[in-house]
Amino acid sequence: MTRVLVVSADPGIPLYGPSGSSAHLRGMIRSFAGAGHEVVVAVPRLADARGASGDDVVPARVVTHTPRRWGIVPRRWRERGEGWDADRLVARALAEVHPELIYERHALWCVAGAAAQRRLGVPRIVELNAPLARERAQLGGLRDVAGAEARERASLRAATRVNAVSAWLARWAVEEAGCDPSRVAHVPNGVTWLGPGQRDATRQRLGLTGLVVGFVGSMKAWHGVDRIPAFLDHLPGATALVVGDGPIRLPEHPRLRAVGRVPPREVGDYVAAMDVALAPYRSDAPPWFCPLKLLEYRAQGVPIVAADVGDCAALAGPEGVALTTDDPAAWAAEITAAAARPRRPFVRSWDDVLAEALAR
Repeated sequence: MTRVLVVSADPGIPLYGPSGSSAHLRGMIRSFAGAGHEVVVAVPRLADARGASGDDVVPARVVTHTPRRWGIVPRRWRERGEGWDADRLVARALAEVHPELIYERHALWCVAGAAAQRRLGVPRIVELNAPLARERAQLGGLRDVAGAEARERASLRAATRVNAVSAWLARWAVEEAGCDPSRVAHVPNGVTWLGPGQRDATRQRLGLTGLVVGFVGSMKAWHGVDRIPAFLDHLPGATALVVGDGPIRLPEHPRLRAVGRVPPREVGDYVAAMDVALAPYRSDAPPWFCPLKLLEYRAQGVPIVAADVGDCAALAGPEGVALTTDDPAAWAAEITAAAARPRRPFVRSWDDVLAEALAR
């Protein structure tokens, strides 16, 4: 048994939040605990205004440090404040446990994990999900880009190992962040496997018949869900089932069924009810992500039609297809072809991810 400190200092990823990032965090914690390790988790908060996911409590001791309220202060102070909050969070966790391993989800401005690694002389694995300084700068929400990039590089270069969730990120970690190539690995995400979904019962409950195409996700602008009605116009008799919520307002369509956010334990049922699952990302989607939705689709054996962005072509699997076109007619043709393919479930669990994450 190893004493593991799991650090996730990003204030936007509460432990019990409804997002894929929070689900990812919980999945890794459960796998650490399931493998017999003693786990202490350091997170800023348990939930936020979006509410809690409804998942069971993670099998770990949890240490929190609520980020301070800054009020009206210069943005650069608020940005640096994320790092100060991370320092206090990690210090509070280290008062609870002397870890033998630090497993850290990369967070902007956070160098507290690297400092603890040096002070304690223990290995530290950093899970890299995005080039955060670049991402936030592109979104227009980062003032001190140079300062953020410097801290990001320092944290990643100090890590015993950097596990990047996509091939793009693994290259970026070496070529742009300056990490030692021998310490960088590509470790894609996984899913929480709850067994085969209730396909027939879910379709009957929702009144779904015929061809059902679907999407699961948070519906950000680059997710491309607003394109689904155009696909339906080329698929007579088909229904679209959209699961999730977000900032995008879906265009109305008589054969589009939006059910909003559902409890995580029911996601498999909704995916199983689909005949073809979609990831219609726009061409300007970030190339560095590893979408959980594609792995959730494959776990239920649902054929995938995705945009050819980032790792989507590889994640879609042998029964899936990744398109370079935005033409709705072309998407409809591929959806029709995908619906005729056999359902072959493929489950990549968080236990699989953990085994690769810890491999030497």
